[in-house]
Amino acid sequence: MSYAIITVGGKQYRVQEGERLLVDRLKTGEGETFSPKVLLVGGNGDTDLAPSTPVTARVVSHELGDKIRIGKYKRRTGYRRHTGFRASLTRIEIESIGGAKAKSETKAKEAKAKPEAAAVPEAEPPARHAHPPKGYEDMTVAEIAEHVPGWRRPNIEAALEHEKANANRKGAIAALEAALAKGEEE
Repeated sequence: MSYAIITVGGKQYRVQEGERLLVDRLKTGEGETFSPKVLLVGGNGDTDLAPSTPVTARVVSHELGDKIRIGKYKRRTGYRRHTGFRASLTRIEIESIGGAKAKSETKAKEAKAKPEAAAVPEAEPPARHAHPPKGYEDMTVAEIAEHVPGWRRPNIEAALEHEKANANRKGAIAALEAALAKGEEE
């Protein structure tokens, strides 16, 4: 694709690769890249009105525009006022249309990363940790004793650890230990 129409700061620009242009001040820092919204991609005799083609732009510098002189005057009263204005602008450069340059850079980074990744052994995935059933902290000792037979063993063990570490309720500990003993018998 040879050109694209992008929108930056509420204004539309027709751009090509390598082109530099001045736009209203952007919050992006100097040297950083960003992807403006693409409205149309065209060239080679065809246009795409719903483009999925990315456009990459780099902020070259932040600048001030030309000074505009403003003068007010009212005749026969001696009223004269002079002010000036300089717009805050950002100079950007279009790096790529269609991601050709960006893709080649990512492939180069991946090629560099592969030898390093081969040297480092892969770690095992972390083991799953059981948790007490939902709402366990709010349960009374009687509710725990009532619901414990329906819980799975990892949940009972997690609840028992929670009781010993935090609440230390004797009735709840007894009910959980009894459920574990009953599960071992079966």
